[in-house]
Amino acid sequence: MARELRSQDADCSIAQAAAVMGDWWSLLIVREVTRGHRRFDDLLGELGISRKVLTERLKHLVEHGVLTREPYQSGPVRYEYVLTDAGWALAPMLITMQDWADRWLLGDGTLTGVAAPRSQEAARVHALLGTHLPDPLRLPAVINRPPLTTDQTNGASYPPATTDPTSTANRTDGANHPPPTTDPTSTANRPSATIDPKSPNATDGTEGTDGSRGIDRTGNPGDMVVRPSVAMSQTTSLDVVADARATVLFAYPSTGMPAPLPPGWNQVPGAAGCTLENRIFRDRHPEFAAHDIAVHGVSTQRPDEQAAFAAAEGIPFPLLSDMDLRLAAALRLPTFRAGQALRHKRLILVVDRFRVIRHVIFPVLDIPAAITEALSAAEASS
Repeated sequence: MARELRSQDADCSIAQAAAVMGDWWSLLIVREVTRGHRRFDDLLGELGISRKVLTERLKHLVEHGVLTREPYQSGPVRYEYVLTDAGWALAPMLITMQDWADRWLLGDGTLTGVAAPRSQEAARVHALLGTHLPDPLRLPAVINRPPLTTDQTNGASYPPATTDPTSTANRTDGANHPPPTTDPTSTANRPSATIDPKSPNATDGTEGTDGSRGIDRTGNPGDMVVRPSVAMSQTTSLDVVADARATVLFAYPSTGMPAPLPPGWNQVPGAAGCTLENRIFRDRHPEFAAHDIAVHGVSTQRPDEQAAFAAAEGIPFPLLSDMDLRLAAALRLPTFRAGQALRHKRLILVVDRFRVIRHVIFPVLDIPAAITEALSAAEASS
């Protein structure tokens, strides 16, 4: 069990945290609950722990507000252990420990946004095959909505079209307006995006073969800097698995502006190219939608950053924010730290409607080929 605090440590927050979580079994119990193993027997099997020790540690974590007990069965009543807000707030600590060990204990100390195919990180990700995602697992999400249309005769603005795109029933002026485009790859309804000439990362708009976006004014590769002229995105909360035949969940480090990327970002192998990846998924989205396959992008960027990017690029699928690292903790996803920010390494998971992971692509070394592979795997998943 955790040690009692010494009097001289009473005002030390590190010591206070260690008194609650500074125990091997307590850390591993929280790790397993984030992964969706909430019941006593499940935890017993996953951890290989004695019933006595598990009972003691669970009682300790409940008493300190890390876990709470919730009934899942009546007659007899049985309980499962659920993370509180305080418990979920430990997810970044778990991922920080994992990232440190991946780099300094299991790796050679190199900072990289990719992983060797035979690395421990790759083995951990591919071990997800056939496992279930916790249910539910909701994250903040950005969803693009069509821009308002403006009547040229009276300047009136209208909301997005009804389910019948040719209908004028909800329009007050009675004018006959052409239907909006239904081609998600069309640029007709996208707001204009401009390159910010004042940004040190502004690019010439070309795309490199390694997935990087353009060449900046200093001659270094970088992501395109975009400024949305119209805010089109709304933030909500979504389950990471959609109500569809299958969900393709692709994780990536980050897209380009509005927020400046960390210093030296372009020198981190594997960190560039996320704008290109989103664009290819965008342009091929109709193929996925035609087979009832949902696409979800996820990064640790804030929702407001994702919203600006989604609006500027016309992204037709949700972008989920794992800024609190709940998904990373639930799946033990590989990360890397750049500019004191933890970022996902690029990977793709294909999840069926029953939340079972059916296909894993990691590391992602060829983005277009990986997207084609994900589409084929999703089509075969049901």
